[in-house]
Amino acid sequence: MADATDPTPDLKLAIEGPVAWIVMSNPERMNALTAGMWAKIPDHVAAAECDAGVRVIVLRGAGSRAFSAGADISEFETARSGASADAYDRLNHAAFSALLGARKPVIAMIHGFCLGGGLGIAACADIRIADPKAQFSIPAAKLGLGYNARWVPPLLALAAPAFIKEMVFTGRRFPAEEGLRIGLVNRLVETAELEAAVRALADEIAANAPLTVRAAKLTVDELVRHPEHPDLAALDAAVKACFESADYAEGRRAFLEKRKPQFEGR
Repeated sequence: MADATDPTPDLKLAIEGPVAWIVMSNPERMNALTAGMWAKIPDHVAAAECDAGVRVIVLRGAGSRAFSAGADISEFETARSGASADAYDRLNHAAFSALLGARKPVIAMIHGFCLGGGLGIAACADIRIADPKAQFSIPAAKLGLGYNARWVPPLLALAAPAFIKEMVFTGRRFPAEEGLRIGLVNRLVETAELEAAVRALADEIAANAPLTVRAAKLTVDELVRHPEHPDLAALDAAVKACFESADYAEGRRAFLEKRKPQFEGR
């Protein structure tokens, strides 16, 4: 796990058994993401996806003060102005696309501040677990930034359009309870228990049949993103692969033998 005392901004990947931890570490700036950190997100997601032993990806910030305060504003004068703004947007979009395209379940473990691009990252996860100190905001209007339309759909998949408009129009911070009420997070867990709760959830998912979990993730994502014209052929193929898998045979045997199944993802 990332050392919260390390002042060097970095995005770290730690693989612990079936769980890959992607850790945003920039503690002096509430884990704000530098351009270099944004650029590492697709690489770390790809590494977790390619590791056959990894079944769940967890996103978190180093320490317990913040998940992420979003993009590092100290870079904006040079990295997000004029012609360089487009390049920075491409970094952001590549990061969000990598997270949204992950085939394995992604959990966001949210300590404290979850702002701007940090909220964008959390919205790309499949499940969000937060502590009562969490605060959510999109402060673009307070900075004069335009919020890229490509990053809004993940937010709209969580909360009603009126709430997303309120967030963007006002830039105000929504406290944890309000975030829970409007759908930004799945549940709140006390700060001291947050990591243990996320580990337990990740382990619970990891113990299940990977092909079944993957098919379920694909199905929900496809139906949400393309409700009028979902790729039913792809969804049917994913379900068929489950029924034809060795894991399905193992699940049946384990049920009959009254034991815990040992799934291998094939």
